[in-house]
Amino acid sequence: MTTAFDPVELSGTQLANRIAMAPMTRSRAYGDGLTVTESTVEYYSQRASAGLIVTEGIQPSVLGQGYPNTPGLHTDEQVAAWRKVTDAVHAKGGKIFAQIMHAGRIGHPVLWPDQELVSVAPSAVAPAGQLYTHEGPKDFIAPRELGADEIPAIIGEFVEAARNAVAAGFDGVELHGANGYLIHQFLAPNTNLRTDEWGGSVENRIRFAVEVTKAVAEAIGPERTGLRVSPGNAYNDIAETDTEAVYSALINEIEPLGIGYLHIVEMVPGYREVTLELREKFSGTLILNPATEGPTDHAALGLIEDGTADILAFGALFLANPDLPVRLKSEGPYNTPDTASFFGGDDKGYIDYPALSAN
Repeated sequence: MTTAFDPVELSGTQLANRIAMAPMTRSRAYGDGLTVTESTVEYYSQRASAGLIVTEGIQPSVLGQGYPNTPGLHTDEQVAAWRKVTDAVHAKGGKIFAQIMHAGRIGHPVLWPDQELVSVAPSAVAPAGQLYTHEGPKDFIAPRELGADEIPAIIGEFVEAARNAVAAGFDGVELHGANGYLIHQFLAPNTNLRTDEWGGSVENRIRFAVEVTKAVAEAIGPERTGLRVSPGNAYNDIAETDTEAVYSALINEIEPLGIGYLHIVEMVPGYREVTLELREKFSGTLILNPATEGPTDHAALGLIEDGTADILAFGALFLANPDLPVRLKSEGPYNTPDTASFFGGDDKGYIDYPALSAN
């Protein structure tokens, strides 16, 4: 029987185990350059016992930024800073993918150097609610609808960020197609009101996700390319009405590309049937960030044993437990995540969680 502690090959890359660190926004890239710091190097290297680390979302451009103090991967300075992270993780035998995240309509001009800029999206539909910024909560502003002639350049931003990731020493990239950000905005009918080839029908709404994935796979290799999706997820004011049709069509188009993995985040309990359907359609490695009623812990490891997933991704539990694979194997004990320090701040709640041997 396969267990979470067995090694697995990810498109030619050998992983020590089947436990992944899920991407988590930490908002600790300070300064005008939005570069990661020595504390970030320590944060990721502490967690190098994961079979695979997927970083926090990294914006591929200035307008791709959606939250304060999130890191970029579009300048030489940012590439050099990330190189310190990948070197440290590799020195401990770990593997690390960069998550490329364009926030689309989730953002605000106060985040950007030029506050005359306006966020871009498939359609000019503002999300409900507010965004936390350096200046406090701000109402979301309606984005500017991308012209059809602008979309290839946006795809190009993902490609350039992927190339920069390879230059920074990452083992690959994960394209963030979940949680209401730009790729997801093209997929969802309430955020994509277009009537051209990029909107309307299911076939047209999946086109952006397919073309981004295809372009990145061609640029850096399909084995270095992963895609994250979150079927049925209403986060960031997303309303899906044809979830199964959209994601089935998307995987049918992605499958022939031979990408390294598909990462499904089940933020919505009750969507396991969709996960299993996509599992049947996708022949590559499936990473699952499962939905649970409470904290995700060793009880979830059975999803590896029964074949539901090839790799399990853990979020807040990995944030609070840098040696999570060891703790899962011993069935705890677990440090409790400090939610007050999730986003921004200093090293408290970032690199000061003790390892099991230190408890």
